[in-house]
Amino acid sequence: MPALIAIVTDLIFIAKIQDGARRAGFTAVFAKNADDAIEKSKDAPAVIILDLNAPGFDSLEAIRALKSTEQTRHVRLLGYVSHVEGDLIRAAQQQGCDRVVARSAFSQNLPALLESYAQ
Repeated sequence: MPALIAIVTDLIFIAKIQDGARRAGFTAVFAKNADDAIEKSKDAPAVIILDLNAPGFDSLEAIRALKSTEQTRHVRLLGYVSHVEGDLIRAAQQQGCDRVVARSAFSQNLPALLESYAQ
């Protein structure tokens, strides 16, 4: 069963990701920050999910760290963010986040999003 790693602190999104992962055939592993995600990436996860609005979390620095570390450089990054954060969306994409979606679209389309990473 492929794994995904999520750097998420919001309990509602943790539950949604666990459920969506199970439905898409993934094992969900949760990390506190980029260093924790890198450490947990030994089994080459299919995707790393980032809550770009997580409080106390520098999401842009996390993207830089994930994209500059050999172990996670080629792992696809899926970020979700408030739809009004246009500057953060652009900055995340410039730093190497492969896909950034609005929180609402992430919630509504999570199973389909995850299935796209299973292939």
